[in-house]
Amino acid sequence: MPPEATSKIKPAINPKKIVIFTGAGISAESGLQTFRDSDGLWNNYQLEEVATPEAWAIHPEVVLAFYNDRRKQAFEAQPNAAHTALAKLEEQYEVVVITQNIDDLHERAGSTQIIHVHGQLKYARSSKYDSPLYLYDEGKAIQFGDICENGSQLRPHIVWFGEHIHHYELAKKHLETAGKVLVVGTSLSVYPAAHILEDASADAEKIIITQQLDNKPANYELRQGNAATLVPKLVDTWLQNEKAAV
Repeated sequence: MPPEATSKIKPAINPKKIVIFTGAGISAESGLQTFRDSDGLWNNYQLEEVATPEAWAIHPEVVLAFYNDRRKQAFEAQPNAAHTALAKLEEQYEVVVITQNIDDLHERAGSTQIIHVHGQLKYARSSKYDSPLYLYDEGKAIQFGDICENGSQLRPHIVWFGEHIHHYELAKKHLETAGKVLVVGTSLSVYPAAHILEDASADAEKIIITQQLDNKPANYELRQGNAATLVPKLVDTWLQNEKAAV
């Protein structure tokens, strides 16, 4: 078989593998303010002032203060029923969580395989390089004057507007082989992260649970409503069906 033909072969899906794709809506139910909702953070801040490399270059102290507040709030928040239900799926399935969120609520709920495509609040990194990462847990603030081993100011380990998202190819590979795909708490308005869902297999079971959806991908079933209510119900169904099949 010629090389160009082999490259078109789709990977086989694993019926015991679930990929979860989460957005800000799942964390909103733990009390964390979203960015884009009617009462979201972008109504109080101009994103150009706090979430771009240009903002960091002009007034890094303002950017640090914004994300220090986000870190403190994330530390004080607790996982909700949707987070804990998703972690429960690991009793019967291989589960990979791909999240746009920068909090650590999935980790604290018990999920073990998490891909953060937009970075993580609890880490800082060099202003010049992508690594190493420095842990700022328990809501600790990054101070202006905190420097890394190469002498540059530490910045939040966050993907700002205009920067490349993290782990895109890894997330894509997991989606291609998942037997089930569950999307939770996102309007799918943030690109390029939302494009990842297009890589899910046509043969996979694909469900979206969200309050608001801007762009519905083809062949996804929409269940509109509260994640903390709907996700545990779906998880229980999947776990019961899997036990019955054994």
